Amino acid sequence: MLKSGLITGAIAIFLAAGFSLISPICVPCIALLLGAGAGYLNGVFDRPSAQNSALKAGAGSGAIGGGGALVGHLIGGAINAVVVGPESVRQMLEQFGLSASDDPVVYYGGVFGGACCLGLFEIVLMAGLGALGGLLWWQMTGKNMAGGAPSPPPMPGV
Repeated sequence: MLKSGLITGAIAIFLAAGFSLISPICVPCIALLLGAGAGYLNGVFDRPSAQNSALKAGAGSGAIGGGGALVGHLIGGAINAVVVGPESVRQMLEQFGLSASDDPVVYYGGVFGGACCLGLFEIVLMAGLGALGGLLWWQMTGKNMAGGAPSPPPMPGV
């Protein structure tokens, strides 16, 4: 569980940081694929012997990978907040007829809080999809290994 979670988490850090520079809303979309991949990868590495253990270990791998997505989301959000800045956001909001605070602490707190909320959502999302990935591995490969290899059908006429 730890090996596949750390591999997925390392990938998630870089992808989440990159995608959050474009738009923080894009990161949960990659979390869908990464979570399922973490659960499946856990099955490949650990080869659980029961469906229930494949689900639990897949969820654990997805949650560990989701922690990487949270860290990447915070890194990308911090870079994005510094590049854009509170003054640019205030000017953009005024163009839409909305008022904004002049306090930069409110701006950076909002960016950090939003990144944390989305990151926690990604942990939960990746854990759930990690369980799904573990179930997929079990259905495709694991159940055949648990009951022994199926014997080939007999050849006719032999």
